[in-house]
Amino acid sequence: MLFGSMFTLMGVLLIPGLLIIVSQWRIYEKAGQPGWAVLIPFYNFYVLLKIVGKPGWWLIWMFVPLANIVIGIWVINLLSISFGKGVGFTLGLIFLPIIFYPILGFGNVEYKGGAGKPQVTQINI
Repeated sequence: MLFGSMFTLMGVLLIPGLLIIVSQWRIYEKAGQPGWAVLIPFYNFYVLLKIVGKPGWWLIWMFVPLANIVIGIWVINLLSISFGKGVGFTLGLIFLPIIFYPILGFGNVEYKGGAGKPQVTQINI
């Protein structure tokens, strides 16, 4: 009986966690970053900062109590904007990540550039 409930609990926690990890992997690849970066603590947030167009030193804010919550929410909002979505989508990423991260990762959503600013790939003179 103990093992049955333990496997059920593992499935309930493991499957959504894997879905979010795989979705984030696809999000990073859509943004032109290595997907495997999702698996490495701290480095994944550093790469996420590059995706949303913020400097890497913002990673330091994640070690400051309360500031880390504000920065985390802000970066999630910038991620939404980077893919052409708005505040409503940000709320979805925060409160229903099991639904909204796969939408970004597997849906027909394009990366627009850091915080929605188009990336300059060629200058015509």
